[in-house]
Amino acid sequence: MGTMIQQYNLREEDFRNESFANIPGQLKGNNDLLCLTRPDVIQEIHRKYLEAGADIIETNTFSSTTVSMADYHVEDYVREINLAAVKIAREVADEYSAKTPHKPRFVAGSVGPTNKTCSMSPDVNNPAFRALSFDGLVLAYQQQIEALLEGGVDAILIETIFDTLNAKAAIFAAEKAMKVVGVEVPVMLSVTVSDIGGRTLSGQTLEAFLASVQHANILSVGLNCSFGASQLKPFLLQLANKAPYYISAYPNAGLPNSLGAYDQSPEEMAVQVKEYIDEKLVNIIGGCCGTTDAYIAKYAELIKNAEPRKPVGKPDCMWLSGLELLEVKPEINFVNIGERCNVAGSRKFLRLVQEKKYDEALSIARAQVEDGALILDVNMDDGLLDGAEEMTTFLNLIASEPEISRVPIMIDSSKWEVIEAGLKCLQGKCVVNSISLKEGEEAFIEHASAVKRYGAAVVVMAFDETGQADTFQRKIEVCERAYRLLVDKVDFNPHDIIFDPNILTVATGIEEHNNYAVDFLQATEWIRKNLPGAHVSGGVSNLSFSLRGNNYIREAMHAVFLYHAIQKGMDMGIVNPTTSVLYTDVPADVLQIIEDVVLNRRKDAAEDLIVLAEKLKTVASGDSQPIRHDAWRDGTVQERLKHALVKGIGDFLEEDLAEALPQYEKAVDVIEGPLMEGMNYVGELFGAGKMFLPQVVKTARTMKKAVAILQPVIESEKTADVKSAGKVLLATVKGDVHDIGKNIVGVVMACNGYDIIDLGVMVPAEKIIQRAIEEKVDMIGLSGLITPSLEEMVHVASELEKAGFNIPLLIGGATTSKLHTALKIDPVYSSPVVYLKDASQNAGVALSY
Repeated sequence: MGTMIQQYNLREEDFRNESFANIPGQLKGNNDLLCLTRPDVIQEIHRKYLEAGADIIETNTFSSTTVSMADYHVEDYVREINLAAVKIAREVADEYSAKTPHKPRFVAGSVGPTNKTCSMSPDVNNPAFRALSFDGLVLAYQQQIEALLEGGVDAILIETIFDTLNAKAAIFAAEKAMKVVGVEVPVMLSVTVSDIGGRTLSGQTLEAFLASVQHANILSVGLNCSFGASQLKPFLLQLANKAPYYISAYPNAGLPNSLGAYDQSPEEMAVQVKEYIDEKLVNIIGGCCGTTDAYIAKYAELIKNAEPRKPVGKPDCMWLSGLELLEVKPEINFVNIGERCNVAGSRKFLRLVQEKKYDEALSIARAQVEDGALILDVNMDDGLLDGAEEMTTFLNLIASEPEISRVPIMIDSSKWEVIEAGLKCLQGKCVVNSISLKEGEEAFIEHASAVKRYGAAVVVMAFDETGQADTFQRKIEVCERAYRLLVDKVDFNPHDIIFDPNILTVATGIEEHNNYAVDFLQATEWIRKNLPGAHVSGGVSNLSFSLRGNNYIREAMHAVFLYHAIQKGMDMGIVNPTTSVLYTDVPADVLQIIEDVVLNRRKDAAEDLIVLAEKLKTVASGDSQPIRHDAWRDGTVQERLKHALVKGIGDFLEEDLAEALPQYEKAVDVIEGPLMEGMNYVGELFGAGKMFLPQVVKTARTMKKAVAILQPVIESEKTADVKSAGKVLLATVKGDVHDIGKNIVGVVMACNGYDIIDLGVMVPAEKIIQRAIEEKVDMIGLSGLITPSLEEMVHVASELEKAGFNIPLLIGGATTSKLHTALKIDPVYSSPVVYLKDASQNAGVALSY
């Protein structure tokens, strides 16, 4: 649509009529507004695509939400725009359907990602901050989708997805909108990958994305934008191998040339698209940037007598995801759920959260993952904490830590409002722990239905209206009843059900407790045999609660219990992954006594265990951890600093920088030496697709921490030739509302000590010049994503030259190139003009000026 609109060379007045006469700023570039001001143009474009043979046309509503339209000050017209867009498309589609009844034409309501992300913070100093809330985005999407449905679209197409949390909000809104309007239509999803590693901008793999949206009633999933047909093919193969849906693909017309145009001809693109069809990769084919009706016209011949792709079957196992997919298959044997991020179970974690020492709290989470936790349990239930607020803060912080957020999260709370707050933070497919029947069937079904809508798996505790299930018979009765409600009433995927039949404490001295472990083991075996698909989990530390203070005995009991429980079918458990005691390590005499207790083989077994515990006299505290040794700490200080930067580890910066300083003439040399070496390596890895965006942002934050540590030393040296970091002005140029890339640049440069003045989007040249003079900035960065931005950048550079500026001009954005910068921008500006391919290069380049 954008490519076609550009061919009309529309002016500002084309985007305005009497309704918009007093709207401030520029409206040119707001293509969706043309549905109201130039419906003839939009109708003609639809007609051209239908003439070319298109079966489906999209409404011109990619940005028609209040979130995106606010940048143009026309958010009050969102409903009107969407209704007008459907009317234009519907009339033309119906006209062509009437002409060719054997070939009906359909209208897909286009729902774009907006220009904001729910999964990342725009503020380098506050990674927990979000510019957009899940609830706010749902509201905006629901308003748009209701209008699209009322207008009469045949499907909802949620497209160019770069953040899965945004997409989950759109899916959530679509379901709500369909209920409100009383119309159900298919939902189609289309993702855009951001790098050659095949991840979304928010860091997810395509497989993880599929897990995140598995709950939705999806007709098709596919890829669009980012690359041409050839470059998109490997990622399309990934989707086709995993997705139990129809597959769509609408790539760009190749890659843009150095001037931002698309050189690939319709004939050349058709050759590449033919591979998709011949190899049965797709069911729906189309075009994105650069593809006019001439490209679509080539497809009709390609699909004649072609055999469409047959969707693969639904996965026969549980899918969970963080940034990466976790398939809970039988061969995994057992899934460790890290237990230490729990304020109820770890005094240290509680203290850190209470004191707002989130960096240290995150270190606990990171250690859990490094030590083998496949899922990370997070619990904020404490009487003195605002559980919902702390859950939101901590999960948002985890999202900024790719080494942690690569694994799925278990949201652990007894309060529904805390669980729901957590569900609104996670782009991956998480686990809710827990719901139960203790408040009756109505509340159980309500909560289970909500968990399903948010796209999570669920832990069901063996509780009902009469209390906790403690015996074998009670456990299986409660679990079977809950299973039938979930599967039959809620239509919950059986693979997404995890039962916790209650691991209760043994060796308490109370005879009724002696069989608790056996009851659990028997219930586990029954559940796995009689409730197809369901999993079994439990909090293992509960078993040994009566022996608090004796860590060795407790860990040995856990090892013995898990050995037997896994054999019975327990495939998950909340455990401490750093535990050092294995079943095979337990001495025979100790093993016999512990097994006598766990398996309830002797009445006096508990007494013998207590005597044994006293004899061993192990009094390690409940929060003790084994001493960790990381091999990278054995390297030189330069190697250690580089490793810390690349991995984003700030724990040892103080001591490593203190060791490094005497080896350098000035403190700034440490920055320009090993620290920048690490950042440059990050840039290389990112460019090669071996790192992804959240990792880059994390390394940048570590760089900022290192610079902050060195700053007092730099100040004390007071050397005249030590450069201050300086001020950088950033702006997305006039006519362009895209700012994701610019925001990333701001984060990276702020982490390197620069003061960032971000003017936002749609910034005219005169405002850039005025603020640059007022703020006395040291350099200016211009960003743009769409082709018209290239021309505007040339204009800004010319105006800077006229105003007498002599500071560096940094150029970046998806359509920019080294050649365009050299041929078009550099000649009109006499001071340095630097093209930057990606955000990680900015700090290194800036240091040289």
